[in-house]
Amino acid sequence: MADQHSAAAQMPQLVEGPFPLSTLRHSVAHLMASAVQNLFPGVRFGFGPSIEHGFYYDFDLPEPLTEKDLARIEKEMRRIAQHSPAIQMRTVTREEARKILAGQGQDFKVEAVDLIPEGEAITFYYHGPEGKEWGDLCEGPHLDSFKDHKFFFKLLSLAGAYWRGDEKNPMMQRIYGTAFWTQAELDAHLAWLEEVKRRDHRRLGSELDLFSTHPEAGAGFVFWHPNLGTVRRCLEELWWEQHEKNGYEPVYTPHVSRESLFAVSGHLENYADMMYAPMELDEMPYRVKPMNCPGHVLIYKDRGRSYRELPLRWAELGTVYRYERSGVVHGMLRVRGFTQDDAHIFCSADQLADEIAGVCRMVDFFMKTFGFEYTAYLATRPAEHTIGDADIWERATQALRDAADSIGLKLELDEGGGAFYGPKIDYKIKDALGREWQNSTIQCDFNLPQRFDMTFTNHEGKPERPIMVHRAILGSLERFVGVLTEHYGGRFPFWCAPHQVAVIPIREEHSAYAKTLVDRLRGQRYRVEAMLEAGHMNKKIKTAQKAQIPFMLIVGEREAQDGTVAVRPRGDGDQVVVPFEDFLSKIEILRRDRVAE
Repeated sequence: MADQHSAAAQMPQLVEGPFPLSTLRHSVAHLMASAVQNLFPGVRFGFGPSIEHGFYYDFDLPEPLTEKDLARIEKEMRRIAQHSPAIQMRTVTREEARKILAGQGQDFKVEAVDLIPEGEAITFYYHGPEGKEWGDLCEGPHLDSFKDHKFFFKLLSLAGAYWRGDEKNPMMQRIYGTAFWTQAELDAHLAWLEEVKRRDHRRLGSELDLFSTHPEAGAGFVFWHPNLGTVRRCLEELWWEQHEKNGYEPVYTPHVSRESLFAVSGHLENYADMMYAPMELDEMPYRVKPMNCPGHVLIYKDRGRSYRELPLRWAELGTVYRYERSGVVHGMLRVRGFTQDDAHIFCSADQLADEIAGVCRMVDFFMKTFGFEYTAYLATRPAEHTIGDADIWERATQALRDAADSIGLKLELDEGGGAFYGPKIDYKIKDALGREWQNSTIQCDFNLPQRFDMTFTNHEGKPERPIMVHRAILGSLERFVGVLTEHYGGRFPFWCAPHQVAVIPIREEHSAYAKTLVDRLRGQRYRVEAMLEAGHMNKKIKTAQKAQIPFMLIVGEREAQDGTVAVRPRGDGDQVVVPFEDFLSKIEILRRDRVAE
């Protein structure tokens, strides 16, 4: 898997320009908007911000744009830039802003004026040839000039987007682009984007027969094919193995419960827009579960609990259902039905730090197993809409700090980023392309123990409320495996690859020896693609390479006589002839140690 972290997949160090890169990109978004208006009179404008890897702008146009239009717009942008001696800011009153925009027929921008808080300055930025300047409502900042700075840009793609992100509003046309201070950076970024496309899990899902989605089932529901089902089964085996080692016990809870359960938990009050509509059963409303935690609480409350039992660690690979808007559903990364690698710990206050440290160690183990780097964040109490007094919050936050300190985990501060019910540690992992993904989370919860009146009998024989720790290490299996597919570019490590070995005879007369190898490998529970049928060897090799099978065993007369195999690894590795027993020893290490590369 040597190409996983190839130079082509990595972004270079950015050159420091005369302005921040976000300022350049926001300014180029305005440049693009002025070019669109020149080419398509009557256009109405939405918003055009700088984003992580570039910028976009939303337009309301009578006709749909095409990819061919992007080149025309780029050409017009360059022409305008050469005739823009200065970018100027003008401050206006709210009424002046409305009058300017209404006079231009810019209905969306008039609405945007009303979104500006009272007392905040209202500004327009203008660029273009003198006397023909183009202006846009914007808070800035921007470059001081297009003409006086050298920069490089590229328009990348088209998409649809609802005005203000609300699917009840009109659909607009969005143009994405990017900009850099040097051509080398732009070229490297475009190469990176090509690598992103090559590794797109939806593309690989089709090429490698991994998963599918179907209109008949509705948006946001993933069908795991046998190949990816095998990957998932391997992950689940590792997951349960580690949880048993760390003292977790399995629980299983129903997919559907009475609506009243989610009223007590607070989900109906705080999470209703993400829950599926109720169904009526036995003349009572029921809901499919958006979370596993209320079910775990019910198990806890099934009988009295003693301090001698704590901590209780209960794990469930529980499938949940959340009504994500259709516009944000995306392959396996944003779905409506998914399996959380969920677990809840019920413990006393003096056990909390140790329990959190244990979870942190598990996160570290799993991320290292898959070859991910990560950053951990301490998310503290939000300024508003929280429960529990300040003392409890401080104790829980300190427990998170103490747990991290005990294992040498550095925490970045996410001030006010905690949940309404308690502080948490959030993890972001970095994949082979340098992208960050929100992943593991460890959350201290005072809400559910209070809402459900959960208690245990302490060592003094008095009732005491437990602390509940919610934690997910992989997050959801769907999202994690989608990220994993892109991280590896479909080249899954040997231990979890759908097929681990392909056995290919050179000619048909060598099939008998090849069959003995297949039987030996399958007897030791390796997943083998037996390519023993009549056919050209090179075609079989090409098929196995396309399927990203880690090893091909090519066997002919000499190998049959000597008890050897010609091992051909996927990719560009050299083919080597080794005794078959030596090959078995090598792959056993890859499987046993779950080697990431």
